[in-house]
Amino acid sequence: MEEQLNLFFGFLENEKKVSNNTLQSYERDMKQFAKYLEEAGEDYREVTDEGIKKYIAYMQEIGKKPSTISRGLASIRSFYQYEAKNKKIENDPTEGIQSPKIEKRIPNVLTSKEVALLLDQPKNVDLKGIRDKAMLEFAYATGMRVTEIISLNIDDVDLDRGYATCKNGKRERTVPIGNMSLKALKDYVTNARGVMIKDENEKALFVNVNGKRLTRQGFWKIIKYYKEQAHIEKDITPHVLRHSFATHLLQNGADLKSIQTMLGHSDILSTQIYMQFQDETLKNVYKKAHPRA
Repeated sequence: MEEQLNLFFGFLENEKKVSNNTLQSYERDMKQFAKYLEEAGEDYREVTDEGIKKYIAYMQEIGKKPSTISRGLASIRSFYQYEAKNKKIENDPTEGIQSPKIEKRIPNVLTSKEVALLLDQPKNVDLKGIRDKAMLEFAYATGMRVTEIISLNIDDVDLDRGYATCKNGKRERTVPIGNMSLKALKDYVTNARGVMIKDENEKALFVNVNGKRLTRQGFWKIIKYYKEQAHIEKDITPHVLRHSFATHLLQNGADLKSIQTMLGHSDILSTQIYMQFQDETLKNVYKKAHPRA
């Protein structure tokens, strides 16, 4: 099975061009499934639909969340479909298997006032403050994922035209940068980054105090620090800024397709979760404007 899995992972990376994070998820899911089969003494080619149901039950028994089980099943389904297409198996055992029902979680979103309060916290009094201001403004202005932001190189940003090129695996998209974010970013690039980096060959856009590329953990700590400074009780993560970016765009008239493009969602169903916030806004507009509301 190991050889077939390696071929499958190669197919995902080179043909499907999935992002590194997605590839790692597939690898985790499939290696766990392979270990389960090995311990049970089963050949993956002989697994039936009952075998898949038993695996789902096993995942539930060890306390895996429905969302984790659903993602694992999707990975296994993709693998078996790949095997069937390449004539390695006759029947796909995942066919007809239903994923566990997942309760749709409402994204944690900041109000416009809370965003303004958070973004006003970093002060341009030192190099770190200039960087933090630029980074938080950029996160909210572009809606990029934290991994995408810390992966950006200085050459990925066009300060003259106000665009950033976001690369996620083999895919890339161009995202506009708003005026306030652009101003903070220019300040950082002009007055702080050059002093912070120790090596002139450093390509990273956002660097830490040691002049190296900022890490995910570093980004999270910075947001947590300013959340506490702003006395905001809501849990704020880099992803909350992404959710807020999408929600505020939708509430202010942006169409769903444009938001999907800016977020880098491959499926518009992922973007439609923000519609619930638009519905609430429309209700408020109706109440204020309609004479009989």
